[in-house]
Amino acid sequence: MLFSATLLAEDARLVVSVQPANNALKSNVEGYIGNLGERDAEALQRLRRVVEGQAEKAAQALGYYQAQISTEVIEQTPPRLNVRIVPGEPVRLGNVTVRIDGPASQMRAFQLPKDAQLTSGARLNHGRYEAAKRHIQNMASRYGFFRGRFTQQSLRINPQAGVADIELVYDSGPRYTLGQVSFDGDMPFDDELLQRMVPFPADTPYDSERIAELYEALRSSGYFESVRVDASPTVAEQQVIPVKVHLQTRLPRTMGLGLGFSTDVGPRGRIQWERHWANPQGHSYGAEMELSAPRQNVGLWYDIPGNPPMTDKLRLAGGYQYEELANTDSLSRLLTVGPEWHSKLDSGWQRVISLKWQREEYRLGDDSGLSTLLMPGISYSYLHSDSRIDPNNGYRLQFDASVAKEGLLSDSDVVHGNVLVKGLTTLWQNHRFLARAQFGGTESKGFNSSVPPSLRFFAGGDQSVRGYDYQSLSPENNDGDRIGGRYMVAASAEYQYSILDKWRVATFYDTGNAFNSLQMPSLKSAVGIGVRWVSPVGPLRLDLAHPLDDEGGVRLHFSMGPEL
Repeated sequence: MLFSATLLAEDARLVVSVQPANNALKSNVEGYIGNLGERDAEALQRLRRVVEGQAEKAAQALGYYQAQISTEVIEQTPPRLNVRIVPGEPVRLGNVTVRIDGPASQMRAFQLPKDAQLTSGARLNHGRYEAAKRHIQNMASRYGFFRGRFTQQSLRINPQAGVADIELVYDSGPRYTLGQVSFDGDMPFDDELLQRMVPFPADTPYDSERIAELYEALRSSGYFESVRVDASPTVAEQQVIPVKVHLQTRLPRTMGLGLGFSTDVGPRGRIQWERHWANPQGHSYGAEMELSAPRQNVGLWYDIPGNPPMTDKLRLAGGYQYEELANTDSLSRLLTVGPEWHSKLDSGWQRVISLKWQREEYRLGDDSGLSTLLMPGISYSYLHSDSRIDPNNGYRLQFDASVAKEGLLSDSDVVHGNVLVKGLTTLWQNHRFLARAQFGGTESKGFNSSVPPSLRFFAGGDQSVRGYDYQSLSPENNDGDRIGGRYMVAASAEYQYSILDKWRVATFYDTGNAFNSLQMPSLKSAVGIGVRWVSPVGPLRLDLAHPLDDEGGVRLHFSMGPEL
């Protein structure tokens, strides 16, 4: 019976009412008093004076020093403690002085608290006063003013007059600097390579963001399993803080296996092997292979880190690809080799300068050929996104161009380019709008006879124009074989609505085509609906699309990956 009584026991109820209504005061009092626990009416009677004192402190914290507070116990099951509050007029701020003295006062980045509730005439709020103090101390800690102190910190309250004065004066003292960065631990790398990863020179004024950038730079290099950065002001000498980094190198080799599926290429498999570091200079190399029904390729690369090593590198790459295009109407056997210079510009753009030699044996319908081209190229890309896996807002820009000159290890003149623009925005949490536009072009005097399939354009499929089969939109020869076009345009507009945390429904409109003339090109369009599931590796997309310009029913499209 005792056990049953324990199970049936209920917490006493706290009911706070404020007249006139004041939700902020009500919530603060409820939070200050907290749960009353399993008390009976008699215990609540003994608790009344304590609760009134707690309610008074909660009211004063929000500036109500003249509050009238009464309590009453209601005997019911469970018992109830009513707290009634008449706040009265709040205390208002009179003189407010918030000032920084010392070298920090000359820094634009060292900002005073921006709070409209800390101005003359505003209602007193103890929490905002304490928050202003913390803000100043946090700014001093971030920017290296470790000897700073408040020379004045007072909150003088006159409840009868209803006025409070604030005085916060902070003397920053000298600013510390970051000294030389030293490395220790398990790391078989030259110190010169490690120093190129440091994003600031010695004697840089202290900023905790610089320490975070150093940590991120080392982690993103791909060389280390763990990184620990120590920059404690307690070991500083003459306001110079030595920076010590402890590193643990990752395993030198990894292998990855992957399986996937899309309606463009069907089932596909991928194997990747990489040696993350091969010598003290941080060189790396690897190989990858991808297999699907229409395309099989193998690639090799050797990377030499640049400056900085996290974003810049020289890559020596080569590969072989066999691909059946447009449902076997055309095919390509492509061998490529050449260097690539990767770099990240100060503006945030990623740039790749390349010099690729390619030899391609191909068939276009009933015609076959052999193409040899030496193509200098340049690529710029920019990604702004609030998440790598499942962004809510962002955009991607990408521009690629390459050329070949007949007689310079090339058998024809070719100019080839691509432009891609994607955008995503989310409104009112559940409404997502996506847009995509892509244009490509190839110019050559002998296009029909000398341009291989890898430099021609095909449209249609999961990533192009849904509602049409993969690479089915293309100019045709006299036999009806799809042989690729000089130009390609594709665009898409999509709306998604979130119905659950990880599920969305979508509707979309796609249009585009591949063609040989820019004069009044014939675009193919489609509309459709779909569903999205946000997996740990990005959204999985299942779409049903109906072509508007050709005969045919609904086509199923399945793909996965980030939307930007």
